[in-house]
Amino acid sequence: MSDSAGSNDFFTVLGNELKQLWQDFRNGWRQTAVSLRNGLLRLRRAELDYVVLAIGGAMPERAEPPRSFIERQLPLPDPAFSLEELNKRLARIADADNVRGLLLICNGISAGSATMQNIRRSLERLKATGKTVVIFTPYLDLRHYYLATVADRIIVPPTAQFEAYGLHSEVTYLKTALAKIGVGLDAVQISPYKTAANSFINDTITPEEKEQLDWLLDDLYDQITAAMANGRNLPQATIQDLMNQVPLSAEDALAAGLVDDLAYQDELAYLLAEPSDEAAAEKEEAADSPTEIAAEEAQAEPERPQATLIDWPRAERRLTEKARQRSRKFIGVVSLEGLINMGSSQSPPIDLPIPLVGGQMAGEQTVVYLLRQAEKLDDMAGLILHVDSPGGSALASDLIAREIQRLSQKKPVLAYMGSSATSGGYYVSAYAQHIMSQSLTMTGSIGVVGFRLHTQGLYDKIGVNRVSLDRGSRASFFNDTRPFTQEELDTWQNLIIHSYNQFKSVVAKGRDLPFDELDAICLGRVWTGQQALEHQLVDSHGDFIDAVHKMAELAQLPNPATHDIPVVNLFAKTSRYITPQPFDMAEALTDWLAPERLQAFNNKPLFLSPYFIKI
Repeated sequence: MSDSAGSNDFFTVLGNELKQLWQDFRNGWRQTAVSLRNGLLRLRRAELDYVVLAIGGAMPERAEPPRSFIERQLPLPDPAFSLEELNKRLARIADADNVRGLLLICNGISAGSATMQNIRRSLERLKATGKTVVIFTPYLDLRHYYLATVADRIIVPPTAQFEAYGLHSEVTYLKTALAKIGVGLDAVQISPYKTAANSFINDTITPEEKEQLDWLLDDLYDQITAAMANGRNLPQATIQDLMNQVPLSAEDALAAGLVDDLAYQDELAYLLAEPSDEAAAEKEEAADSPTEIAAEEAQAEPERPQATLIDWPRAERRLTEKARQRSRKFIGVVSLEGLINMGSSQSPPIDLPIPLVGGQMAGEQTVVYLLRQAEKLDDMAGLILHVDSPGGSALASDLIAREIQRLSQKKPVLAYMGSSATSGGYYVSAYAQHIMSQSLTMTGSIGVVGFRLHTQGLYDKIGVNRVSLDRGSRASFFNDTRPFTQEELDTWQNLIIHSYNQFKSVVAKGRDLPFDELDAICLGRVWTGQQALEHQLVDSHGDFIDAVHKMAELAQLPNPATHDIPVVNLFAKTSRYITPQPFDMAEALTDWLAPERLQAFNNKPLFLSPYFIKI
């Protein structure tokens, strides 16, 4: 047995040495190829002024998984342009020494505040490399103006209007209206800050709900206006005062220093041009010439200089790049987006605006399956759990959190929060070694609430008679026609209290906080990311690139600033209605998908081909 074990150790070491040798060879070849390409581009004088990128829509954090053959044949809308793709392009522009900057065209962005903050962070990173960032936007509402103020220069059409009206929150209360049609609601609410049922059980806002909305609005308003003021080098009070005067015309916005130029898109090439000293000298020489030709040239309309503006598809081939060594280890990414529920994840190709039907759902079976597969990927140095969820099923959240707890004992896990990671979205994050959010992320809501509608009054009004027969005293516990008895409400409340204490125990253990002191920051309270950092519910702020850098530190990988660290999206074979394999079978499948096996088929490590793994 010892000889066999020694033999296995020998081949393991040999295999690792050969993989490292192959990686070193690839890195050396890549550096040579990049140097040759950069040299050819310089010989061709492939100098650019601005690379033009257009963004719009929802701007999801991660790219969608590749579509199946059948999906590609259907007339589906194009995949949404993601922050992942945007960051890849910005990184290329930052590395290129033959481009002056970026012209970003905003074509109507519908993303949330934390996503807009992520885009700002990406553009700040680009500016830090010495590139100029120019934003052209016909929209000057709060969302677009908040983004635009990160730019060195804001250009808007002459007919645009400054419409940053501020923040607005509104809650509709349905208790009286539902009672008129004979519908009621049973709810167990152990904290007045857990407000999911308030619209159905109250006629107006409660003091606690108003208090929570106030602290959220105050913090968001302060952060957003401070960022806008800093970007425009204006006092925050001035920005707030101008917002109280909206709508303002483009001319008024220009006079107030809110924007830099008024122009249409077809004028941007002229507006962004910088005449060279040589051209200016030639014009001066022509003006001083006594000859008739020189006089005619001096009187002629001078040719307007134009900046070189190139769209991404053409610019990509003309950008120089930096050669970086590539890490043998990769960082895995599992995205948990949408309502958390039991069963399989659902991600419809077309988002239907129908409650409980439209939108993404994060199924516990799918997420657990992915996490168990990730645990067996030897070349995965660590996992980033991307969470953008308002919560959902307590049971599903707990089962996912258990897998995070297990995985974190083998590999570092970083929870990266998107626009929202509340309730169950926080639950699944709590066991990660590090939690990162944006300061505008909505998180917390550590609490439990239960409610259900009862419709007996409605049936009585419309003359519907329902007859039911039971076997067992609790057979009709969740019957939707009658309200709960007091005994049933007490039973349900005990269950809710038990679930809340379980939630707190996960937070206490995952965050290393005293269990008995958690009610002050829990009991359903929702926080901004900035407030959550103060309450030790998150560890740091940053965008996804910052999360990659932090994960590289946790996993003891090379510095991403000098090395290419592959970041791999893990997703299931089909994007919806997935039945995961049992754990033992999943383990065998992961072994079959090991990089050494796939290398025999495609002669390259798994993490290089492609940047998605089907498991």
